[in-house]
Amino acid sequence: MKTVSVLLLLPFLMLLTPLGALAAEAPRVDAGDTAFVLVSAALVMLMTPGLAMFYGGMVRRKNVLGTIMHSYVAIALVSLQWILAGYSLSFGPDVSGIIGNLDWAFLRGVGTSPNPDYAATVPHLAFMIYQAMFAVITPALISGAIAERMKFSAYLLFTLAWTTLVYDPVAHWVWGNGGWLRNLGALDFAGGIVVHITSGISALAAALYLGRRKNYQREPMPPHNLPMTVLGAGLLWFGWFGFNAGSALASGGLSVIAFVTTHAAAVSATLTWMLIEWFHRGKPTMFGAATGSIAGLATITPASGFVGPMSALVIGMLAGGLCYVSLNVKGRFGYDDSLDAFGVHGVGGILGTFGAGLFAQKMINASGADGLFFGNPRLLLIQMAAILSVVIYSFVVTFILLKLVGMIAGLRVSEEDEVLGLDISQHEESGYTL
Repeated sequence: MKTVSVLLLLPFLMLLTPLGALAAEAPRVDAGDTAFVLVSAALVMLMTPGLAMFYGGMVRRKNVLGTIMHSYVAIALVSLQWILAGYSLSFGPDVSGIIGNLDWAFLRGVGTSPNPDYAATVPHLAFMIYQAMFAVITPALISGAIAERMKFSAYLLFTLAWTTLVYDPVAHWVWGNGGWLRNLGALDFAGGIVVHITSGISALAAALYLGRRKNYQREPMPPHNLPMTVLGAGLLWFGWFGFNAGSALASGGLSVIAFVTTHAAAVSATLTWMLIEWFHRGKPTMFGAATGSIAGLATITPASGFVGPMSALVIGMLAGGLCYVSLNVKGRFGYDDSLDAFGVHGVGGILGTFGAGLFAQKMINASGADGLFFGNPRLLLIQMAAILSVVIYSFVVTFILLKLVGMIAGLRVSEEDEVLGLDISQHEESGYTL
C-alpha cells in the first residue's frame, strides 16, 4: 500500500524537486561572457585591416593597394574556408592528436549551446567565429615577406592551401581537444605558436624561396607613408586586447591579467627598441617605435594569460632588444623579408613561447603550469619541443606549397610588372592619382 502511495505521489514530488537533482545541469550561456567574446572577436577582426595599413604604409607607393589587398582579401577567403572546413579541422573531434575530423564541416552541430571542451559559458558559434579571426590574420602576416613581387593569383592559392595544411593542423595540435601538443602540456594562451611561429617561419621560407626584390640593397626602398603605418600599428595594438584578453573566453580575472600583461609588454618593448635605436643609430624613429610595439605584442601573446605584469615587462624588454637585432642582421644573410614578418612575428613568437616556459605561474592561471623560475624546468623543455616541431613543420610544408603553387600559377610577377608596380599590373588601379 505504501508503494502505491509513493507512486501516486511521485509526479508531485518531481514538481518540488530541483531539476539538477534529477539530471546533470546542461551548460548555460552567460550573457556577459558571450558579449565579451563577441566584442573580442570584433577587435581581432579589426586587426587585419590594421595590418593592411601597417604593411601598406611600409611599401613603395606603387604597391600600396596590392599590399593592402593581401590582408583584406584574407578576411573573405579564410573566413569562407573556416566555415566550410577549417573550423572542423582545427577544433573538431580528434583524429590521433593530429587533426580534427570533418564532423563539424559546414558548421554541422555548431550551434548556440556551449561546447564545454572549449568555452563552457558562450555559444559554440561564438567560439567558432572568435577563432575564425585568428585564422584570418595569420596568413595575412606572411604577406609581409612576399610584398611587392608575388602574383595575386598565386597568393590566393597559397593562402588557401597554407591555411588548410599548416594553420589548421597546428591549431589542433595546440588548442584542439586531443591535440598532441595540448596533451603534452604546451602553453600558448593566445597564439604565439599557432599564429606567430607558423606565420613567421613560413614568411622566412617564402622570402628565401621567392628571392629578393629587384635592386634590393642596391637602391633605397623606404616606407612611402609612415603615418599610415603608425595608424595601422595603433589599430593592431587596440585589437590585440581582444586577441589576448579575449582568449580567456570569459569576462573575469584572467582576462584582466591578459589585458594588463599585453599592454605592459608592448610599452616595454616600444621604449626598449627606441632606446637601442637611439644609441645604435643616433636618432630614435617613429618607424622603430611602431615596430617595437608590434614586437612586444607578438612576443607576449603566448604567455599573456600565464605570467604576471612584472614578467611581462621583462618579456617586452627582451622582445624590443632581440627583434631589433633580428631586423638589423637580415641584410648580412641576404634574404629579403620585405616587411619583417619573420623578424617580428617569427622571432617574437619563439621568444614568447620560451618566455612562458620561464615565467608561467599556476598562481595566475590554475589551468597552466609553473615555469622554470617557479620550480618546474619540465615546462621549458615542453615549450622548446613545441617550438622545434612547429618550426620544422611550418617551414617544410610552406616550402612544398610554394613549389606546387609555382608549378600551377607561377609565383613572381614579371620583371616589367615589378618595376611598374603591383597596383597597376595586378589590379589596374592606383592608390594615388596625383
